[in-house]
Amino acid sequence: MGFSPEWLSLREPVDRQARDADLLAQAVKAAGPDPVILDLGCGTGSTLRAFAGHLPDHARWHLVDNDPDLLQIAKNLGNCDTHVLDLADLQALPLQGVTLVTASALLDLMSADWVDSLVALLADKGIGFYAALSYDGVMQWDPALPRDHPVTEAFNQHQRNDKGLGPALGPDAATVAMDAFARAGFTVTHASTPWRIDADHTDMHRELVQGIAQAASEAGASMTEDWARTRIGMASDSLCLIGHQDILALPPTHS
Repeated sequence: MGFSPEWLSLREPVDRQARDADLLAQAVKAAGPDPVILDLGCGTGSTLRAFAGHLPDHARWHLVDNDPDLLQIAKNLGNCDTHVLDLADLQALPLQGVTLVTASALLDLMSADWVDSLVALLADKGIGFYAALSYDGVMQWDPALPRDHPVTEAFNQHQRNDKGLGPALGPDAATVAMDAFARAGFTVTHASTPWRIDADHTDMHRELVQGIAQAASEAGASMTEDWARTRIGMASDSLCLIGHQDILALPPTHS
């Protein structure tokens, strides 16, 4: 899986279907009449595309990622500036004039310390934050297999490994972030936004299973190859639900 353009393209339709429409609308409102939006870990620009049609034509975006190849794709979206930056250095973010900071599928990769630093920075600037699609640790398949639960547990353990900024929050990301923003005086709302992967998304289902099995194996789970082989064979005839959370945190000036 990783962050290849191919994987990001496979998941984007499922991401878009999963996003909570009400929370997205609130985020659009929070961006204001002259939106300048900074998207963290933008990849190929999925967040910008999710907002398309909801913002005025003059809305501007700052797209931030550490992968120049992904930014090369994103920069063709228009009305955006791209920035190759390491998210470890939050002080380097181009926040001048920004009215909303966004992220998609990012918080679960970050550490609690990083989230605390981001909260402090946005509290100081009085900027709201919209984060979609943070993995919450829930996996369900129909039909179920005996190995589903141990594979999920091992995968969740792997998600908490250090991704370069200290131990990642993994399945705890949304809860930790909501608590941190609330302590800083932000008004926080959230919504459950699970992926629903069915026969219309067989290619993504197969790729997802491969990635889950690899991570679970690295975390010490046994028989992951057998589990993956069976799941991949069932991909066109089974339903997969992967839990995610969307959050919106608005500073007191927005409340």
